Amino acid sequence: MARVKETVAEVVLLCIVMALSGCQGLGTGTGNSPNGNLQNVNHIIFMVQENRSFDQYFGQLSAYWQSNGFPAQSIDGMPVNASNPTFDGTSTVNSYHVKTTCIENLSPSWNEDHVDWNRQNPTSSTVTSDGFVFTAAKYAQNPPPEDAPILDTAGIRAMGFYDGSDLNYYYFMASNFATSDRWFSPVMTRTQPNRLFLLAATSAGHVYPPTATLSNQTIFGLLQSAGVSWKIYETDPGTTYLNNFQPFASQHSANVVPVSQYMTDVQNGTLPAVAMIEGGYNSGLDEHPKNNVQTGAAYVEGLINALMKSPSWKDSVFILTYDEAGGLYDHVPPMSTVSPDGIPPSDLQPGDICTGGSGGANCDFTVAGFRVPLIIVSPFTKKNFVSHTPADYTAIAKLIEARFKLTPLTKRDAAQMDMTEFFDFKNVPWATPPSPPAQVTTGVCNAQMLQ
Repeated sequence: MARVKETVAEVVLLCIVMALSGCQGLGTGTGNSPNGNLQNVNHIIFMVQENRSFDQYFGQLSAYWQSNGFPAQSIDGMPVNASNPTFDGTSTVNSYHVKTTCIENLSPSWNEDHVDWNRQNPTSSTVTSDGFVFTAAKYAQNPPPEDAPILDTAGIRAMGFYDGSDLNYYYFMASNFATSDRWFSPVMTRTQPNRLFLLAATSAGHVYPPTATLSNQTIFGLLQSAGVSWKIYETDPGTTYLNNFQPFASQHSANVVPVSQYMTDVQNGTLPAVAMIEGGYNSGLDEHPKNNVQTGAAYVEGLINALMKSPSWKDSVFILTYDEAGGLYDHVPPMSTVSPDGIPPSDLQPGDICTGGSGGANCDFTVAGFRVPLIIVSPFTKKNFVSHTPADYTAIAKLIEARFKLTPLTKRDAAQMDMTEFFDFKNVPWATPPSPPAQVTTGVCNAQMLQ
């Protein structure tokens, strides 16, 4: 099992203290210690899937709790009257339970996200969340070659949601363990800049995919310098976003291994201190809207269940979230935040929103992206817990920094919560993990069968 460094004397002393328990779980964690804290966690695993909003995935959690006997509590789910204007503005599209496990693509890029924010005034400080149907329709009317043709030219796919009958595994896990209704992507744009934030707590000024590699420090660079073990497990070979950061990625290619090694490490107790699992971006297992959501959820189920059934469970945390909302409706305004490094957007194109000297409330990196789903699975996770603390997912870096006493990467991760509010280290609520249901995989993937 990977552990932070300890002297021989410390090991001997700890064994004496823990003699009655057979010196199990040796490391900086102390299991059920009455004085337990974040040092009980020896393995932090995080996985970021693709393009889902909180409302689309978890907007129906309250109804699930009521139907399944969970305690009633506050959660800011999808409003019953959620709607958006039609593309032509003459009517409305109400939210609805989407029938298909896959839909046609949408765009969550810079311009579209800003129109989603406020259809009539995309840089206004007033968030109306009324542009989702419009941008989905507009994207369908002129899609890029890789997505053409898109038949939903009305854009109604942006308002569809799933519930506990579709995502039964995720609903069970989010309800028994912990989630948040104020968990945001870091920036109002597409996948690549958000994943740069995930690794480096900045996109170095990019709102589009960078055309050159970056030299910024990453969370894995901090760990490497501190002598803390880490790995990246790839579902599909050659797909890690760490490759955006050079020369570090090339210098540490041995730390990037197939996801099959994760299954081995989980069972053998050889997990590193920090691990990232890259989703199946090429194999259709990443939960991207155009892929079968149930197939992707079943894949994640296998990864989490393997951890819960293994010797590694006792001192691990598994964090599942999503890179950005994917152009799918969410009614909660993105939170205000801090610029990570004072660098303004550097790659806006002529005609883009916020170009030509047009300032606005969301024209810099001082506003997060839209909400995304979150599940935190660990023996230390509080039962049935919902956080209402605004944070973007650079909080994952903050958690790692807090655990291993690392310096923040930027002002952005420094400003986040350290995520300890999700845990009860004294009582260890899930020392024995629950038995979740198998993810349903019988849904029909037919993007034309929306309603």
